[in-house]
This record gives sequence, C-alpha cells and structure tokens, in this order.
Amino acid sequence: MNAQKTRGLPRQERRTVDGLLLLDKPVGLTSNTALQQVKRLFRAKKAGHTGSLDPLASGMLPICFGQATKVSAYLLEADKIYRVKASFGLQTDTADADGTVIAESEIRTVEREALEQAMDRMTGEILQVPPMYSALRQDGTRLYELARQGITIDRPARAITIRSLEIEAFDPAAPVLRVACSKGTYIRTLVEDLAGMLGTVGHVAALRRLAVEPFTRSRLVTMEQVEEAARAGDGSLDALLIPVDAALVALPAINLNQEQSWSLRHGNPVRVGQSPGAGYCRIYDEQARFVGVGEALRDGRIAPKRLFVAPESMAG
Repeated sequence: MNAQKTRGLPRQERRTVDGLLLLDKPVGLTSNTALQQVKRLFRAKKAGHTGSLDPLASGMLPICFGQATKVSAYLLEADKIYRVKASFGLQTDTADADGTVIAESEIRTVEREALEQAMDRMTGEILQVPPMYSALRQDGTRLYELARQGITIDRPARAITIRSLEIEAFDPAAPVLRVACSKGTYIRTLVEDLAGMLGTVGHVAALRRLAVEPFTRSRLVTMEQVEEAARAGDGSLDALLIPVDAALVALPAINLNQEQSWSLRHGNPVRVGQSPGAGYCRIYDEQARFVGVGEALRDGRIAPKRLFVAPESMAG
C-alpha cells in the first residue's frame, strides 16, 4: 500500500473486505493509483486489480478485494470491449495522445469504405506485435522501462482474436471504433496497424473500456461514488460490491451436501451426482454459499482447485 496515501490511517483500522468493485477508472490515473485510492477508502487489508488501463484510458477496472483476488486470474483471461477514437496523420512513441510525435503523414483522412475494408482484414485471429510501451517483461525488465531509455528490442508477434470491429461514429480524421477482443490485445497497436493498412500513421486519441467478460451489462462505480460512500459509512461502501462468484458465471455450478463440502475443503476430491465433465466449475455448499473453484475429473469426481476460507460456522 502507498505510504503517502495511507499516512495517518492507523493500521488497526484496516479490515477484511471480500468482493468485486467494477470501478470506472477516470482518465489521468494509472491503474495502480486508482487501486490504492480505492483500497484506502475501503480500508481494505488486501486488494488488486485485473487488466491494467493506460492513464489516458477510462472505463471498467475490476478491483478484487480479499478472497476475490483468488478469481482475478479468470478476469485476466476474459474478453474485453473497448471504444477507441483513432487519429490519423501523426504517430507517437507511446501510440497514444500522451506520447511524443515521432512521425507524420500527409494522409490525415480516410474514406469510410477503405477503413471498413481494413477493419475486415483485422477481424478474427491475427498476429500482433506488442508495443514497446507495455508492461511485458524482457529478461525481468518491463518493456516500457527500456522504451523510456530509448531502447527498442524485437518482440515476437502473438496470436490474438478480434471478435468484432465496428465503426460507432465515422469521422474521416478521427473515427470512433468499437472493439471486442481477446486477452492480450493492444488497442494502440491495433490503431497503428489499421493506419498502416490505409497508407498513413495514427495513434489512439481516446480510449474507454466498456466491459470485461462476464460484466458486459454491469453498472460501473465512479471514484466519486466510492468517496461519497466512504463519507456516508453505514455499510454504504460494501453495498457497492458484487459477489465474488459473479466473475465465474460462465463456469457450471455444482452444489454439494454437508459431507461433500467438508471433504472437499479438506483437500479431497468428491463424487457428485451429475458431473459437468472435464473443466473448472463453481462449487457451493449445502447452504448455497460459494466455496470456490473445483475441477471436474474424468472419473466424475470434483477436485478442489481454488477454495475460499471457510466461514467460522463451518470450521473444524
């Protein structure tokens, strides 16, 4: 936790918080700064975010508190939806409006038909070279740290999937696009690649993350709402949270009886009446409380994969 942000906050006031907050990260903050501010307001002992957003970007930043950090890996793997405003004619070192211009083109506008054709070619499974200004590591060093030193290294192309790419608002110089994509997609690189197909250069002028699967229709919470709830007290902060298992609704649910639940919590695979087949599943106890993530074995049993700490009423 950032010492500057928590100065004057007694250690004993920090508390256990479990759940997910779908923060609407504002423009201008790094994801980590937003996390630390929210963590301080909740006085939470443990919190983390999933899927960083650049300072220039706004939108959905899932923040996991307490035991919800155990499901953060599943959100990192999730598909995402973005709205991006592209700008043609200028290329920057960071590939967005926060960077320094490094190249210009006389072609600063595009035809809609040409843009649509380029977008069609970018849809589906494609190879994408990660940008130098990214958090990927090379021999333990973040690429953006190398980029700030003026160092450029070769990066292998990675397979990503652009599930859909549509024009939301057409402007010949700065169209607004909607992108649904797999994990690991860099929207800044996507815009640069589109510009290259159109014979020009470009960068991201504005970016907003609209959704992280499975939270495609969920209500975002602004930083102002978190601050207001912190001032109000009376459980207002915790009312902003959503249950941990909401992140796992794509997984089949398995309900256990008391004996099965006890056995599973002690590390033993259990046999259930109807196994979902191979793969992960959500596990609930006899009182319909979320237990954690299990793995369906080939023999029909369910093995513990990532379990939550049992409530005190179940301990023993």
